[in-house]
Amino acid sequence: MLDYALLDALAAVVRHGSFDRAATALNVTPSAVSQRVKLLEERVGSVLVKRGQPCTATTSGALLCRHTERVQLLEAELTGRVPDLPGALLEPWPTLRVAVNDDSVGTWFIDAIADFCAERGMLLDLVIDDQDHTAQRIRDGSVQGAVTTQSEPVQGCRSTRLGRMRYLAVCTPAYFERYFSEGVARDTLRRAPCVDFNPKDQLQKRFVRKITRAELDAPTHWIPHVSGFLRACSTGLGWGMCPERMIAAQFESGELIDMAPGKHLDVDLYWQSWRLSIGWLDDFGAALRKRSAEFLD
Repeated sequence: MLDYALLDALAAVVRHGSFDRAATALNVTPSAVSQRVKLLEERVGSVLVKRGQPCTATTSGALLCRHTERVQLLEAELTGRVPDLPGALLEPWPTLRVAVNDDSVGTWFIDAIADFCAERGMLLDLVIDDQDHTAQRIRDGSVQGAVTTQSEPVQGCRSTRLGRMRYLAVCTPAYFERYFSEGVARDTLRRAPCVDFNPKDQLQKRFVRKITRAELDAPTHWIPHVSGFLRACSTGLGWGMCPERMIAAQFESGELIDMAPGKHLDVDLYWQSWRLSIGWLDDFGAALRKRSAEFLD
């Protein structure tokens, strides 16, 4: 028989990335969390957490985390269906933990799922990561679903295409005149500062390869904030790849221009979630797929 107090401690460490933050979430001491995880590791005979900054699950730990998260959702579903159940197992507001990229959150994702969450009384716990890396979050058991570029289902999950986000290479007219008056080409791209979200962000590099068929080491601003990224482009700090939906107003006002018309990048997005049928999660996925068609190509 699995001890869910121990499993909850493991899941909290993986979810929050540290023993101290897990202790705060569980309202116990960090020592208590450490002891519970250690006891669970002794019982299963395997290391479950890779200690570090942040702490991450091992393969065995990820399996147990996924199991724990599923049980918590099933309990939430049961409480919602039987609200008068004596000693209800969980609060009536279930929490769904989803990995999604910042650009999606800033353009379409919230609009797509807001009505469903409000109507069903569901809380969101969003984990922000690059769209090329969100699948790892569901693989390691730290989330229950993910918006990702990975079409192939993670083991034990289902994958459904949501649609396509279009990214344009943008800059200010003055920036274009300063750096690209001779055209957007290998030499000019090598000299022109670009804006990257973080080291995981490959869109600028993909655009450069599309234009030049080469890897270039251009000056780079690192701005891991979606509004700050857009602002950096709008103030002439650099050029960057921005979602088409995000920059409509800047295009209309002439604040930003498409520096390489016809050279956009399209990113296909997929929804991955557990294959195990859980009412809340299945319904959320269905609502997301339906509404995403209104916002994505």
